[in-house]
Amino acid sequence: MKCINNIAVSIENICYATQNKIKENRMKQIVLSAVAVLAMSSLAIGGGDIAPVEEFVAVEPVATDTGVYLGLAYSYLNEEYTRKPQQLDPRNFDSDVNAVMFLAGYKLNEYVAVEGRYTLGSGDDLDVVNASGQPYSLAGPDVWAMYVKPMYPVADMFDVYALLGYAYADQNSKKLNSVDGFSWGLGASYEFMENIEAFVDYTSLVDTDVSFSGVTKDYTIDAWNFGVNYKF
Repeated sequence: MKCINNIAVSIENICYATQNKIKENRMKQIVLSAVAVLAMSSLAIGGGDIAPVEEFVAVEPVATDTGVYLGLAYSYLNEEYTRKPQQLDPRNFDSDVNAVMFLAGYKLNEYVAVEGRYTLGSGDDLDVVNASGQPYSLAGPDVWAMYVKPMYPVADMFDVYALLGYAYADQNSKKLNSVDGFSWGLGASYEFMENIEAFVDYTSLVDTDVSFSGVTKDYTIDAWNFGVNYKF
């Protein structure tokens, strides 16, 4: 009987020790879980290996210097009709004409544009005196021109440019035929207000030979233009 009691006590002690061991293991698991949670929180707060959330930044569109523009100018035309050195015909003229010039263009970028121009010459006849002192009359020319316009921005709002293209001139006279050919020019512009710029340029509209009363002579039309453009 005593032996049985000893066995019972031993079994009770073993059960008690086992329960304590289980409780101890559970405690360790809880402590380890808490430590792991604290470690993850520390990494998140300190940066660690976890990538931070990036703030979204909206990108504003970049403004482009392109678009349509229209212009109006006063043109001071000079016409010259001169005999060649080997000719004896004295009929020459050198006349100045007041004109209005209209233009329309499209700016492809800050360096290149295409431009069309129409110059409306004086509708009144011009009194011209030839080399012999004899007067005769000619009407002011109308000129159509189309150009490629290379540009270079020298400073903020200030550009210099060239004009390279083709021009057609109608002299509005029965004595002179219409002429056409290569045309060129040089100029500068300054944007003094938003979308509004002033410009001045020189253009060689015509430089060719023409037949006048059966005689071929040198004929030129040059222009100084002073105007404004509006950019849309």
